[in-house]
Amino acid sequence: MEFRQFRYILTTAKEGTISKAAQKLYISQPSLSQLIAGVEKKIGAPLFDRSVTPLRPTAIGSLYLEMARRILDLDEEFQQRTDDMLKRSAGSITVGSSPFRSTYLLSRFLPGFQRDYPQIQVRLRESTTRQLEGLAQDGSVDIVLSLAPIDLKQFTAEELFQEELLLALPPDHPLAVHYGLPDRLTPSLPVLPLAALRDTPFISLHPEQKIHDHMMTLCAKAGFAPQIKLETRSLEAAQSLAGAGLGATLLPDTIVAGFRPAQPPCYAALDIHPHRRVIIAWRRSRYLSQAARAFIRSLRAFCSLPAPDGILPEAQAPQ
Repeated sequence: MEFRQFRYILTTAKEGTISKAAQKLYISQPSLSQLIAGVEKKIGAPLFDRSVTPLRPTAIGSLYLEMARRILDLDEEFQQRTDDMLKRSAGSITVGSSPFRSTYLLSRFLPGFQRDYPQIQVRLRESTTRQLEGLAQDGSVDIVLSLAPIDLKQFTAEELFQEELLLALPPDHPLAVHYGLPDRLTPSLPVLPLAALRDTPFISLHPEQKIHDHMMTLCAKAGFAPQIKLETRSLEAAQSLAGAGLGATLLPDTIVAGFRPAQPPCYAALDIHPHRRVIIAWRRSRYLSQAARAFIRSLRAFCSLPAPDGILPEAQAPQ
């Protein structure tokens, strides 16, 4: 059996149709159909129920997919162990990250890491937090930058740092005017109860992003359901939209410190001071190469360095 056919059939199961899988794999649909048919002929049974859309694996198909994942995991582990035996701190690592973390954390960390470990190739795979955890489970990435909580039966996780969620208000909002809220992060922000915003329209992040659930939970605890006026996948967009007067939103202090829109909103701390725990995580059953261990060790050291004015520090050599 060829590893290529395992990857192709796993992709077909993930995409749900042969046409979508073929596009993802950059091959023709007839070629992929022929490959699947050849595997099914060799096995003597169909792998997919083609009478439904998306395609559903048969019982034998589910077994095949499980074995294919295990075989590919073993191949990846063999390659990583070989790199470790021959090269020590060399090799490659695929890191799952949200675009936000790539911009405000990895862009500051990676230059120093690459100087310290020039033989380690770092590949980035960007997606939403929830999707990244799925990519870690299916072996598409080695480690992910995510948020607690995470399923500790499936993952090993280490905390990197905590970030506080702040309230961003339009500059002309009555509360912003009354309390003279600042338009930048300050050491001592005015404090407001979230319940005071029950009649204010909100800008929400997409449900695939954990901050969406966090905002909905906090509003529920404050005794109201937020009026969602707009939804976006971008924290920068939510910040800019609040500054343009379209509604309130919740933002981590890391983006308030690192990004200033042309029309900034005003900021306040919440009376309950909600925090998010930023973690680095990997699937429990996955072998961690020396390259991955060096990345984790270096990122933890980087995140523990003092940061003036809430800005993440420049990368420094790990201890």
